[in-house]
Amino acid sequence: QPRFVESGGGLVQPGGSLRLSCATDGYSMDYYTYGWFQQAPGKYYEGVACISSLDGSTYYRDSVKGRFTISRDNATNTIFLQMTGLKPEDTGIYYCTATRRISSVYDLCHASGGYWGQGTQVTVSS
Repeated sequence: QPRFVESGGGLVQPGGSLRLSCATDGYSMDYYTYGWFQQAPGKYYEGVACISSLDGSTYYRDSVKGRFTISRDNATNTIFLQMTGLKPEDTGIYYCTATRRISSVYDLCHASGGYWGQGTQVTVSS
């Protein structure tokens, strides 16, 4: 089964920054799209940022546009989420995923399910 390992979360003050990392499994070179999802406290997970290995296109949730940047290291198949200007609403568990089932970054970031890692906790609080 696909395996993903998220890291880089932590406790930061509003306006702070974090960089999340996601190590993918040995089959990641075959994935079409990659994404980060947030599960806010008491909420269903929601797509935050997704990226395509097919054409390099990206998708961002409206609330993070201009603040978050998703990227991929092609050599290691590691996915990153650079988070700046963090807000309390960004608090939650962040999961990454990758798939060959979905080729559209929009579709991936709006997917209702998939394989995930154990997530990394992001807490934005004063």
